[in-house]
Amino acid sequence: LGFSHPKPFPGDILEFPLNKYFSHFGIYYGERDGVPYVAHLTCRDSETKLLLFGRALKSEVKLDPVELVGRRYKVRNLLDEVHPPRDFYSLVKPAIDDMIGRDVTFDILFHNSEHQATLFRYGLKKSTQIEKVYAQILPTWKKPFEKKKL
Repeated sequence: LGFSHPKPFPGDILEFPLNKYFSHFGIYYGERDGVPYVAHLTCRDSETKLLLFGRALKSEVKLDPVELVGRRYKVRNLLDEVHPPRDFYSLVKPAIDDMIGRDVTFDILFHNSEHQATLFRYGLKKSTQIEKVYAQILPTWKKPFEKKKL
């Protein structure tokens, strides 16, 4: 993946690479006083950062300057061809505003930052990076299950 700084539009999904396997995602919110902001699910600054089995019980949707979240990003509206994006000003922005500061349980498999970003943009939760993990794991576990060894 080549990462660049294309001009995002409010409601675009931004992908911030963390390593070669995983990325962090958020929704471009627009500018405030000339500073671009992103809404994203994070457990950063949480009092309880206990990640137990890929879960953080106290996470929240935050509105942060894009540069605070990451200097490298890519616009990744990955489902636009199969799911129409929801209108930013009438649906996405009010949903983000309503979620900011609320406690949300982060779950790496079922509710991570990519799930939250696609939920805001499309109204459905999807994580392509977790689907790739499942695609690697499932074939490994399939045979033992079929042979009833697990």
